[in-house]
Amino acid sequence: MSDAPPPLIAVAGAPVPAGIVAAWIEGAGGVRLRTALLPAKGAARGSVVVSTGRTESLEKYFETAQELSARGFAVLLHDWRGQGLSGRLLDDPLRGHAESFDDFLADFDVLLSTYQDRLPRPWIMLSHSMGGALGLTALARGETRFSAAVLLAPMLGINMSRINRAASGPLSRLFHAFGRGGDYVMGQKTSPWQAFAVNRLTHDPVRYKRIYDQLEAEPQLNLGGPTWGWLNSALGAMAWLRRAPEVGRIEIPVTVLSAAADRIVDNIAQAAVAARLPHGKRVSVDGAFHEILQETDERRAVFWREFDALSDVVAPAPKSANPRESGEPEAASKKPKKPVPPLSRG
Repeated sequence: MSDAPPPLIAVAGAPVPAGIVAAWIEGAGGVRLRTALLPAKGAARGSVVVSTGRTESLEKYFETAQELSARGFAVLLHDWRGQGLSGRLLDDPLRGHAESFDDFLADFDVLLSTYQDRLPRPWIMLSHSMGGALGLTALARGETRFSAAVLLAPMLGINMSRINRAASGPLSRLFHAFGRGGDYVMGQKTSPWQAFAVNRLTHDPVRYKRIYDQLEAEPQLNLGGPTWGWLNSALGAMAWLRRAPEVGRIEIPVTVLSAAADRIVDNIAQAAVAARLPHGKRVSVDGAFHEILQETDERRAVFWREFDALSDVVAPAPKSANPRESGEPEAASKKPKKPVPPLSRG
């Protein structure tokens, strides 16, 4: 593994945060993983570990990381194997592949163990979509280093037609069994990128363009559709979470934020799993598409309300260090407020 630190990609709307330090670590089976640690501004009140969804890179969360740092948290970002600038798993780097979600979980344990002495306690998990499913699985399997978790549109079920839902499991198992797990799922393509008018991720055109600019600045960040292997692994992981009694034994507070207009993951599954959490809370973000932290300021504010309420309990900050009491701006984004556009019908 090279001694040189990994690059961090800056674009006009998302500069590299001052003070952030990137590093490579070795994941399960020797896969190279990209990580980045941003210290807290001032005295640290704890740490937040940010885990991305499928296709995403850690650059997508620079804005959120700076907001968390301003609140007094150290922030650890990482790219899952097979995406971002972490090691890809197939000769075709655009295929979103996974042999088993257990590999992701093994990497996650390596990540936490590598950084645990550099992350002030308490820890808060902040995970989106696929990252939410993986984070919840880690907690259910006995991960005890976190004091709280916030799951954003966690992937506990995928929105599919009734026919596709019935066929996806048998087909993914069949392709996997016959050595075709690395093939694209039918109907997928080399790039999932869509024009803003028909996108299913966010209503915010500025944040959407920022994502596109990051991919344009570093094409290696791009990832295409999932493979049969990824789908087979994902379906198994989601089914386990929906039925596993271990989910009902998670002792830390967990807040689940559902995107009310999500057309990618299943909000009904989120509600069912959240209801089984002993200290769970589920909040629906009105009108939001899948990526709540890339949404309009008004929709992101729902996240910050819930995050602040939870973090004030598990990691209270001195009043003098609390940006919400000192008059310090909460958001790293300097965009002016704008009206919420109507829902896309694409």
